[in-house]
Amino acid sequence: MFERSKRGNRAVLLCPAPMDYVRRPDHAEHIAEFKELAMSAGAEILDVLISTRQNIESKYYVGTGKAEELAEMVKSHEADLVLVDAPLSPVQERNLERLVQARVLDRRTLILDIFSQRARSYEGQLQVELAQLKHMSTRLVRGWTHLERQKGGIGLRGPGETQLETDRRLLNARVKSLNAKLEKVMRQREQGRRQRKKSGTQMMALVGYTNAGKSTLFNILTDSEVYAQDQLFATLDPTVRQFTAIPGSQAVISDTVGFVRDLPHELVAAFRATLQEAVDADVLIHVIDDANPEHRDHMNEVYQVLRDLGIEDVPIIEVYNKIDLSDKRPHWIEGGEGTPDKVWLSSKTGAGVDLLLKVIEERIHSTHVSLRFTLPMNEARLRAQFYELEAVNEEHIDDGGNWCLAVELPLSKWRQMAKTGEGSDAAFVTDLLKQHKLEQDDNETFL
Repeated sequence: MFERSKRGNRAVLLCPAPMDYVRRPDHAEHIAEFKELAMSAGAEILDVLISTRQNIESKYYVGTGKAEELAEMVKSHEADLVLVDAPLSPVQERNLERLVQARVLDRRTLILDIFSQRARSYEGQLQVELAQLKHMSTRLVRGWTHLERQKGGIGLRGPGETQLETDRRLLNARVKSLNAKLEKVMRQREQGRRQRKKSGTQMMALVGYTNAGKSTLFNILTDSEVYAQDQLFATLDPTVRQFTAIPGSQAVISDTVGFVRDLPHELVAAFRATLQEAVDADVLIHVIDDANPEHRDHMNEVYQVLRDLGIEDVPIIEVYNKIDLSDKRPHWIEGGEGTPDKVWLSSKTGAGVDLLLKVIEERIHSTHVSLRFTLPMNEARLRAQFYELEAVNEEHIDDGGNWCLAVELPLSKWRQMAKTGEGSDAAFVTDLLKQHKLEQDDNETFL
């Protein structure tokens, strides 16, 4: 065994790939992304070793010759760790560590480390720890390889197995505890979502590849100051804010964790509470880095994760961000039925954001119903409720002293007021919906 360095940030990168893949023009972009992942984790990159392979080797993942070359590189640079842009099995990871005499982390473990640094909320920290423990469960033997020397003899049997069983029991108990805490957090979030749906509030969610500019756009749309930096996974914790960019809009918007190529499935599962905001959204805003030549591949990765989450029927607005770097002008294209609307803008300079607001406003109001009616003076409470919802577009008083109103609300909100309103308020709204043939469906319920 080797003595692990206390520093732990001087890294050599190993980027294995099939021969035909290396010849592709986008291979350099994938290496650059892995470098960015390493730097996001705080690594100091000393060197990069690119490996071409036909098949995955069971011992080192790469061939023996390339593994020995990696060991020489680690030794010459006095590196603390090796970061591998591939999913390693526990055996491959352990074999590489023995050969190079340094810590070895695969892509999955690297992403987990970044997540552990970024998590700030209680929920985010629970999710990270759960993902780390599930990943660690396949690698428990690594901490007890010194017991492999105990082959038998009096007083030398069994401690390795006993220790591993103890570790597994403690780990399983902790995983069970974390799952219970996360379930409680999810129930609390679900209550919030139910309240928003009950009030007729539209829910939007920002999704996209990591570092596409979601948080910067989120700050513009909500007048917030959510942490936004030019780095991978700058935003990890789920954030929900009132949508303030369109006056009178009754909507909230959430900023979700960014996706990345080969995002580990256990991370998607662990962050189900975060991504639930996207699952329950009425509209998804897919933010795309238009200046990145790989943005088409990034879009495919995002849509694949959305399919994995069962999100396929939610309307999507595609936002092509960072046009200040791609030298394009702000514009928008309205797609046909079933086709996402597309907007080109720069969240950094603000160019084109007004076009996005028009598209969002159209989406929000596409499910809204505007009704004109006369409200008697004895229904002042109902009139005040409409104003509280910021739903009154026009108002004047007729010759009889009654209010003539033009009110716009989501159809679900109209029906909810008819069902749960107080006294004459509910009766008035019910009659109004009957006049316009907008009665509640028999199978529709309100939470």
